[in-house]
Amino acid sequence: MRIEPGKVVTLEYELRDCDGDPLESESASMAYLHGGFGGIFPKVEAELEGKDIGHELSITLEPEDAFGEYDAELIRVEARNRFPAELEVGMQFEGVPGDTGDDESAEASIYTVTDITGDSVVVDANHPYAGERLWFRCTVREVRAATQEEMKHGHVHGDLGVHPS
Repeated sequence: MRIEPGKVVTLEYELRDCDGDPLESESASMAYLHGGFGGIFPKVEAELEGKDIGHELSITLEPEDAFGEYDAELIRVEARNRFPAELEVGMQFEGVPGDTGDDESAEASIYTVTDITGDSVVVDANHPYAGERLWFRCTVREVRAATQEEMKHGHVHGDLGVHPS
């Protein structure tokens, strides 16, 4: 079965940094709904269009093709008292940039704690791989028609997707 919009594609993949170091488990699997639903990097999705089970792809992703450029404006220094008593570098929190409560339409970001000093905490909303050139290799393991529910929701359900409750 060919990969085309409305198909669920299961991949076995590797993601490495530009030095060749693995960024995830070397035998990771994922499934995504093909057709621009945002479940995979657009450049990878475009390369997989029309391919079949067994197809292998190896592609370099520039920052703009993956997690974007690093944006220094996404770093914030916050008062220590805004965080829980037990706080460590690497912990993540959800928040709204400029969180004043005035803008209900602002989208929440995930902030990672990068430094803790006496009265301040430095948080960064950049993706950990922002600004990185990445190497993505995958093998197509399965292609199937998406269910009506998957199409309606815009994502895959089941083992490698969302688990309906």
